[in-house]
Amino acid sequence: MIERYLLRYFLAVVEHGNFTRAAESCNVTQPTLSVGIARLEESVGQRLFHRSNRRVDLTPTGAQFAEHARRIEAQFNLAEVAMKHSQPEAIIRLGVLATLPTGVVAEIAEALGGIEGIRTEFVEGRASELQDRLDAARIDLAITTEPQGRLRDSFEPVASEGYGLALPAAHPLAERTAIAAHELADNVMLVRRHCELLTATSQHFTARGVRPFFAARSRSDDRILALVAAGVGVTVMPDCFTAPGVARVPMEDFAHMRTLGVLMREADVVPEAVVARVRGVLAERIGGTW
Repeated sequence: MIERYLLRYFLAVVEHGNFTRAAESCNVTQPTLSVGIARLEESVGQRLFHRSNRRVDLTPTGAQFAEHARRIEAQFNLAEVAMKHSQPEAIIRLGVLATLPTGVVAEIAEALGGIEGIRTEFVEGRASELQDRLDAARIDLAITTEPQGRLRDSFEPVASEGYGLALPAAHPLAERTAIAAHELADNVMLVRRHCELLTATSQHFTARGVRPFFAARSRSDDRILALVAAGVGVTVMPDCFTAPGVARVPMEDFAHMRTLGVLMREADVVPEAVVARVRGVLAERIGGTW
């Protein structure tokens, strides 16, 4: 049986007309290639090349053999391509925190789309929901906030950020460096129903005697941002949320932070290339890199 690598050696010599250059193209030494050609000629039972100091030429038998070798190599290449395309893609089930901006999630999707052989299924949820899905092996990796309890040791922090006010760009306080709660007493508020700090935010304003009118309550951060930009009201959001027509200003005495990172179901379930690209986007897009 003639092995494929011998055909590759043979065709390289035919192409280059020289053993040295043929060996270089095959990433082997010249003696290795010469031994391979001798072995091929032994298998065929005839000389395939006329050798001279200047050039190596095909014998009549070699010319005939070259036609078959080219067809065989072409079929090998076609088979490799067909098998490569028929291989099923690995599906990575990626849990995504619902309070991540759409733009960040889109960048992560684009980054993961460039990894060959990987298809990503995005599963959105709150931090507690993502942890439950990890426990039940319904997702493989989660982009989430730092968990408490037993999962904390499995969490890899990537970036951290604070919370602040999102105001219409034309708001009278939009140019301020910080805003106190009482200065918003007559403002209309918008409620992000899935905010991790919903209770803490409510307590912050209530403790300072601020009980505003709530114009909207929504689980969609995109909708809340659009309403802010339209001048409907103000809200509290993580610092990573930005949009045209929206000003971001810190709140006085509101030093809450959140740490974002990756949480895996178990080691080696997710390819490192996937984790690395998720880390990269989070580190670039979320303020306050860990």
